[in-house]
Amino acid sequence: MRVLVVDDSAYNRRTIADVFVGATDVEVVGKAADGEEALLLATLLKPDVITLDLEMPRMDGFTFLRILMAKQPTPVIVVSSYSQKENVFKALELGALEFVAKPDQRLAPGGVDVKDEILTKVRHLRAIRPSLFARVKRPLGLGADGRENEHPPPSVNRTPPKQVIAIGSSTGGPSALLEIFSKIPATSLAGFLVAQHMPDKFTRTFAERIDRRGAVRMSEGQDGETLLRCSGFVCPGRQCMELVAGVGLELRVKIGPAKVTDRYVPSVDRLLASAAKVAGARAIGVVLTGMGDDGLAGARAIKEAGGLVIAESAETAVVYGMPGSVVRAGLADKVLPLGEIAAFLAGLT
Repeated sequence: MRVLVVDDSAYNRRTIADVFVGATDVEVVGKAADGEEALLLATLLKPDVITLDLEMPRMDGFTFLRILMAKQPTPVIVVSSYSQKENVFKALELGALEFVAKPDQRLAPGGVDVKDEILTKVRHLRAIRPSLFARVKRPLGLGADGRENEHPPPSVNRTPPKQVIAIGSSTGGPSALLEIFSKIPATSLAGFLVAQHMPDKFTRTFAERIDRRGAVRMSEGQDGETLLRCSGFVCPGRQCMELVAGVGLELRVKIGPAKVTDRYVPSVDRLLASAAKVAGARAIGVVLTGMGDDGLAGARAIKEAGGLVIAESAETAVVYGMPGSVVRAGLADKVLPLGEIAAFLAGLT
């Protein structure tokens, strides 16, 4: 894996490059201090992966991403501080595939967890297909003038949902989820639950971003909240979310720490299995792009309960690991590209 490191801080460039020292399968082929230099080096060096800081002089990370994805789509991992949550999601919508959160603008010398995460995510992107990077040319929800189109808050429907749609995703998931939820109409009778592999300090901001982009009222889930029609919850990072029965027809979410048996956190498997247990044939499990096989056991539970399982097709899945495992196991009732998944869920009115 040939890596280009882009950061305006010489210290951060050196620290990120040092992450790959001793990794025989990764080589740092260049370093850039701003977007203009990064574009030149990307053209000359043709790296397999780029790590990117967003706040840079001369040309910032957003402008760099727009030009890169139009001319030479390349896997990009954003390395950004916790304080720049909105910027991270804007970068993901512009084509970045992953992000690594650091405590502040300067990478700590002993930040072993952050360094390990950077190395792991670079290795995860070795099988990515460039043709899928630039699927979104302009940030979803932005108008032709570049301003964000915010939907007015929908009126709250206090009725229990007719269907429970549980969605799981990982790498490439944020943009895919925004595309889906931008298509769901206010007449939807479903309740939505999302498990996206994401750090805990980012899931609330992500839920708010989904909420602003479409008719579904979305928020970060809190223990004991009620699931209603045309509303939903994003599982908090470093937690797991399950659906449980309340009083009468009421459905509630249960938020708690991961169990020893949870291989991924948030756990797509636990979310889908709980939806199968409570909603039965009214449960719809959707497994989107992502590394690994989280969602496989949950899809099996939904299938056994008489529910419907949808897997994103290889045509649009940036990483086919999660949906591919469901398809190979013969559990998918529908294998659809992302746009058709959105249209199908939007049609459940």
